[in-house]
Amino acid sequence: ERANHVRRWWAQPLVRAVVALALPFAVPAIITLLIWALPGSPVSIICPGCDGAEGLAQRWNLDQGMVHFYTNWMGGALHGEFGNSWRVVQGVPIAELLGPAIPVTVTLILLAMVPLFLASALAGLGWIPRQLDPLFQAIGLVPAMVPALVVYAVIALRFGANMADGPESLTAKLLWGAIILGITDGALSGAIVGTRSLFDNERKQQYVVVAQLRGEGVLSNTLPNVAGALVGQMRGRMLHLLSGAVIVEAVLRIDGLGDYLWRATLMQDFGLVLAAATGFALVSGAILMLQALIEVAVAWHQRRAPVIPAPGVV
Repeated sequence: ERANHVRRWWAQPLVRAVVALALPFAVPAIITLLIWALPGSPVSIICPGCDGAEGLAQRWNLDQGMVHFYTNWMGGALHGEFGNSWRVVQGVPIAELLGPAIPVTVTLILLAMVPLFLASALAGLGWIPRQLDPLFQAIGLVPAMVPALVVYAVIALRFGANMADGPESLTAKLLWGAIILGITDGALSGAIVGTRSLFDNERKQQYVVVAQLRGEGVLSNTLPNVAGALVGQMRGRMLHLLSGAVIVEAVLRIDGLGDYLWRATLMQDFGLVLAAATGFALVSGAILMLQALIEVAVAWHQRRAPVIPAPGVV
């Protein structure tokens, strides 16, 4: 069984790559299905009781059915055309809204990953005492919304009610938002406990004992073998941060993908919902593709570094 797994090392990375490429197409398809599954026509949902519903349906390309809407929308999206916002910022091209929003959300997620990377590295090296686990787990029980509300109140007092929504406070919002995402909702405790348990299980393997008999380092032997699982854990945490970014951006009023997705959903601006959700799908797909590439690199390294028995070791 193990030999078959070794021969098919490429199967799992291939599946991840296929899923990563399919996500940007699958997510808007699912949202389109949900729109048409709601009671009533899409136009009556977006603008109930409005005069000229037929004109609105033609304007928003909702008059020829679900399949036509999806194929037309995807055709425009592949060329960078997402249409205009229906209700959130009516008439404004969605590309103009999401163009600056994507770097903001990516910056927020990358900043939030800093404490998680540090915590994982320290846990893997065994530098974080296990006695601190209850403290980290208690911090992880705090929902992100609570500290986000407190931080926004402080920023509003610091910059004023009007300035809290201006560019002057964006840096403070991003830094505090990243701290909130990185430590709440079990993100930090999960990084520490998950990484430590992964290395603990790997250190029990027989090849590690043999490597120690050769005088080799434990970390240099275990790290290549757990790299794929570590990347998988980090991908899960980044997806967790992406979902949490919707709440943090909405509370702190950060003009990112999460904030636009939240407002568009509340206002039933399905055109903006599709574009924002596709943006999240692209980010998620990029993370998944990165994991597949790292798994390929690890498998290539393992196949080029065969085990050489040490003298006197059976």
